[in-house]
Amino acid sequence: MKAVVIRRYGSAEVLQYEEVEQPKIKPEQLLVKVHASSVNPIDWKIRQGMLSLLTGNNFPMILGFDVAGEVVEVGSQVTRFQVGDAIYGSTSFPGGAYAEFAAIPENFAAPKPTNMSYEEAATVPLAALTALQALQDLGNIKLGQTVLINGASGGVGIFAVQIAKTLGAEVTGVCSTRNLDLVKSLNADLVIDYTQQDFTEGNVQYDIIFDAVAKRAFSNCRKVLKPNGVFISTLPNPEMILQSFLTMFMPGQKVKFVLERPNSKDLVYLKDLIEGGKMRTLIDSTYPLQDLAKAHRYSEGGRAVGKIAILTERIAIATLT
Repeated sequence: MKAVVIRRYGSAEVLQYEEVEQPKIKPEQLLVKVHASSVNPIDWKIRQGMLSLLTGNNFPMILGFDVAGEVVEVGSQVTRFQVGDAIYGSTSFPGGAYAEFAAIPENFAAPKPTNMSYEEAATVPLAALTALQALQDLGNIKLGQTVLINGASGGVGIFAVQIAKTLGAEVTGVCSTRNLDLVKSLNADLVIDYTQQDFTEGNVQYDIIFDAVAKRAFSNCRKVLKPNGVFISTLPNPEMILQSFLTMFMPGQKVKFVLERPNSKDLVYLKDLIEGGKMRTLIDSTYPLQDLAKAHRYSEGGRAVGKIAILTERIAIATLT
């Protein structure tokens, strides 16, 4: 099969499109013909070696977590899927989605939303699960609460705004000038242009501040966080880990960081939101698998609005011609 592999950590140039052996599935896994995947910041952070303590040096390595495709083989212990099913979901750490075929644990997959293409569905899993688990599991979001999403036009942010609204919160989105209308279209109650206003200097306090782009420190945000509010970040750096530990045992404000946990239950929940017209994706751009290096460079530039989709070569040629 064709796949994009890395044989060492480094810049986007280490991504090589080549022929590799098709994965062999375990009893609890599905073999999926990958129609589409997407780029998430964790993909290029792994590629750069930023998570090498976790990923080791087991090269060659295929990156990518998000998968949308068709089941072509099921393991002996699989009970919920059969050959021919259209699914979406995630691969196990450290990836494997940037290929024509991927092995996916059964409990990391769910039926693909019927009103989404494979391309659209592939942009959902990691980013939307991160948003859902941050707000619901860590933030314990409740009806009527005030929630601020920093990075509301980014890959995680677009889903966080919509999920928070679905759960009955009053949502403020923070983004740049050019994305104000886009975030408003996601039904945010208020949108702040960070080029004109620093939300940490305002007079409004929030029940939850979700920094979906990991660019603000808790120390800067605590005065606009309610006394019992929760600050959530997507980046578990040493400072964040220490603050999370300290606030865990103290009354008042809490600091938490989200690490996405793939699971079928949450994927089905997201599927129901999508099919019910309560959540949609936003695709900034689409690249064929063989141009993955270009997609990584674009993602690293931090200018993408919404998600970057990746199509396998066969599907990409059919779509782009």
